[in-house]
This record gives sequence, structure tokens and C-alpha cells, in this order.
Amino acid sequence: MTDSPVLQIEDLRTQFLTHGGIAKAVDGVSYHVNRGETLGVVGESGCGKSVTALSVMRLVPDPPGRIVSGRVLLHGQDLLELDEAAMRRVRGNRIGMIFQEPMTSLNPVLTVGRQIEEVVALHQNLPARQAAERAVEMLRLVQIPEPQRRAREYPHQLSGGMRQRVMIAMALSCNPEVLIADEPTTALDVTIQAQILELIREIQQRTGTAIVLITHDLGVIAETADRVVVMYAGKKVEEAPVTALFDAPLHPYTRGLMVSMPRLDSPLGPERGELPEIPGMVPSLSALPEGCRFAPRCPLAVQQCREEPPLIEYAPGHVAACWRAGE
Repeated sequence: MTDSPVLQIEDLRTQFLTHGGIAKAVDGVSYHVNRGETLGVVGESGCGKSVTALSVMRLVPDPPGRIVSGRVLLHGQDLLELDEAAMRRVRGNRIGMIFQEPMTSLNPVLTVGRQIEEVVALHQNLPARQAAERAVEMLRLVQIPEPQRRAREYPHQLSGGMRQRVMIAMALSCNPEVLIADEPTTALDVTIQAQILELIREIQQRTGTAIVLITHDLGVIAETADRVVVMYAGKKVEEAPVTALFDAPLHPYTRGLMVSMPRLDSPLGPERGELPEIPGMVPSLSALPEGCRFAPRCPLAVQQCREEPPLIEYAPGHVAACWRAGE
């Protein structure tokens, strides 16, 4: 792992025009990821995790979405300034992405081998035979049995775990510098989930790829990530090395996420009470509260929380946006 960021997001703002007004889906988010590092991005559904990733890839549908401002730097080159033809040479080539749901992301009328072949033929200018060999090689890399036979099959003929492996093979087929994994273990059982995470780790160790892992599962983050960014209502509210975050979370929202997870050492039942939860609802992104966006749900909120808290570094690499984080 090096200290030089491969991918750097600076003050990114992405908005959607809705019937209820302008939804600030990503509102001033900044983070970076280094070579060989895994950055975890966590938060409730609707907090802006996936929209940030789609903004990096320039895949936000326009209309109704629009990247308003900010910079997305890949080795210092701002991707937001590239024309569409240049951006196509980046997508799937220098930055790979594993999308949330492989059944809807894979083309149902093309074999999985053909879909991988298209990626390598487009970006690496390989002739058809070499592209087909590369597709089989990638399926073998992600540990799909009988890769030559599987390459001739369609997505509906594969299990959910195998389809996810195909997505990983496709995302890695051009040896990208950055891999964005958006909920790569959604809808998979725990055994397959563990295999997929282990596979991503092995490939990263082999290639040095920088990984941005988007998830709502703190257990996955604890096992996989080196650093963690916590997002809430379109903003980054905390960032820390993974050990520091779990040992001493500073933001009340981060603490709320952690205590709402079931624990093996505290079994639940009628005599034990209910699983703790964060009260209230995530605010509408088109009607955000003034000041701290978490304040209406926060048990520690005070009058000062009517003003927006800045991100402050409380320990090396550990920042939080909370007026009471230092207490």
C-alpha cells in the first residue's frame, strides 16, 4: 500500500431534480483511496453511497441527475472534465465497478463469456479468439468451476453467487487501478458472502488494486476495510481507520449503527428487550433540516446543533462532523 491516492474525490456535489424540489444526494463529499487499500463506505439506504460511486463513473442519469461541482481525480486527472469518448476509455478499463444486482446488470440474452469478451475486446483491442481465452481465464480466476462450459451459459443458468463472480470477473478483466464494489454481497447467503469477500481480498493482494467497498453491513467492513467513511443524508459524517472506528466511534450516528447490530454475546429475547434502533427517519434529501442533518434523530443534540458542524480531526486520520464529538 502506498500513500499516494489513486482515486481522490474533492467536495463532490450531485443533485436530482424531483417533484419535491432539488434532492442533494451527494453534498460536499471528499475521500480518497490508495493503491492496495480497501476503503469502506457505510450508511443507511439513501445516504448517497451509490450515487457517489455513480458520479465517479459519470453514470448519473441526466436528467434528472446532475453533477453540480467538485473534482474526481484519477492519478491527478479530473474525470469530470473529460469528454464522453475519453470517459468511456476509463470506465471498465482503469476503473471497474461491481454493481449491486448482477441479475439486472448482466445482459440476459448474451452468454456470460461473450459479455466479458466485449469488455476486453473494446479496451484492450484483442482479437476475438484472444478475447474468448481471456474471458475463460477470468472465470477461472474467480474460481468458477468448468469455466469453458460456464462461459457459454446465460446469466439465468447460473446461481446468484456465480453471477456475482461473473460481475467480479468482468470488472477485473482489464486490470483496473480502482475497483468500486457496490454491495457485492447483497442477497447472497453468508457462506457465499464470505467466499466473495475472500476472493476480492485475494485478487487485491495479487494485483494491488485500490478498492472502494460500499455496504450497509458493518460486519463486512470490519473484516475487509482498512479505512471507513460513514455517510448520512448525502454528507460524510466520520472517517477513520477501521480499528479506530470500531474501538472509539466519535459520531452519534456511527454509534447508533453499531449498537443496532445483533451481537452473539448479548442474545435477544423478551427478557432482554428489543434490539436498539436509531429513532426517527432519514430526512428527505429535498427538505433537509438546518444545521446537523442527524440532529432530529440524535439523543445528544443541543442548541448548537442548529448550526452545521465542520469535519474536525480528533486523532490521526480520524475526523468527525459533530459538535460533541470531542466530549
